[in-house]
Amino acid sequence: MTGTPTFATPPGFLGVRRSDPAAPFVVAGIPLDIGTTNRAGTRDGPRAIRAASRMLTDGDHPIFWVEPAAMELADIGDFDIALGDIPASLALIERQAAPIGHLLALGGEHGVTLPLLRALANRLGGPVALVHFDAHVDTWPDNFGQIYGHGSVFYHAIREGLVDPRRMIQIGIRSPVQREVWDWTLAQGVRVLTAQDVHASSPAAVAALVRDTVGDQPAYLSFDIDALDPAFAPGTGTPEIGGLASWQAQAILRGLGGVRFQGMDIVEVAPAYDTAEMTALAAATVVWEYLALIGSVSAGG
Repeated sequence: MTGTPTFATPPGFLGVRRSDPAAPFVVAGIPLDIGTTNRAGTRDGPRAIRAASRMLTDGDHPIFWVEPAAMELADIGDFDIALGDIPASLALIERQAAPIGHLLALGGEHGVTLPLLRALANRLGGPVALVHFDAHVDTWPDNFGQIYGHGSVFYHAIREGLVDPRRMIQIGIRSPVQREVWDWTLAQGVRVLTAQDVHASSPAAVAALVRDTVGDQPAYLSFDIDALDPAFAPGTGTPEIGGLASWQAQAILRGLGGVRFQGMDIVEVAPAYDTAEMTALAAATVVWEYLALIGSVSAGG
């Protein structure tokens, strides 16, 4: 083996040195965490995910046989936010995301997804399908009086027409939730797969259900790291037991060939609660899997 050893990988995601926002695929960090409702600290997520991504730089994907680090990928650093101001931060994030063709965002709390969806829906001229991995439905009308808390992102996305709820699927749900919030979510047409549903099924069957739900509509992937069980991802602000194993999430993602993804985010990594970088590595691997999937489709694989 020749080249740079993993410990000396440059600091960009997957060690990329390109920083051109016009690149076909663009990584950006969004260090926002002022809308969290339990443990804070996801502002440090982008840095931790980038550092952990060094483990994914020394070869091809073993299923798709593409090398995500060698794709036309840029890392433009972190978006600006408005310190202490959620609405102003959301507006800033939307403006910065708007000109980017295919964005891979490293959160930050889950609230960052709302302005990313606003920018994407505006660019595409209509709502997108949504593939959402999470322990929580995130369709609360507000979080303890804060209407833009991180648990309200998809309530607003549905109400604003940014996503088509009939083409929206949530995977790994298992947290406590008020019955009216649950009923409202289902009434919009959202398909919910609880963590128990996933455990009782197979990754291939779950992936088939995702493809069936999304259809041929342009789609977005939002992956909250707490979809994984705390045994696999302890470094997050709102952990819930009984979650997906990392291998389950990985296998489901690998089965999503044909979905017309237009962008993605990985959110809620809180490094202060992590152990041995395992949460950050899981998050980095989700992005790596996404790139490999997209790269395989582009190459006709």
